[in-house]
Amino acid sequence: MKPFQDAQVIAEAANEKKAREIIVMDMQELTPIVDFHIICDAANKKQIQAIADNIADKMTEAGNAPLRTEGYREGRWILLDFGSCVAHVFHSDDRQFYDIEGLWNDAKIERISAK
Repeated sequence: MKPFQDAQVIAEAANEKKAREIIVMDMQELTPIVDFHIICDAANKKQIQAIADNIADKMTEAGNAPLRTEGYREGRWILLDFGSCVAHVFHSDDRQFYDIEGLWNDAKIERISAK
């Protein structure tokens, strides 16, 4: 699967579990490390974990299981690394604190509307 398609699968999987403020950041022109960051948030640990689980399941079904997952047990900021795409599922407070969007404010951003 191409990186853009992976990013869309991740965003849709997050949306299915009612993630808030889903954005896809195109990093291709800014860094050779990752093509897309997909960022979203939720209000509590159980929903954050459910979103991360759905992302991992949908990407595994698409043939691209996570290479690494961090932060799952704590459930405040779960990072799922798929190589060319990295999904960040934040608790709302932590998303504001770490402000990844602000760190990479040169990236092209696509906002995903909730269904």
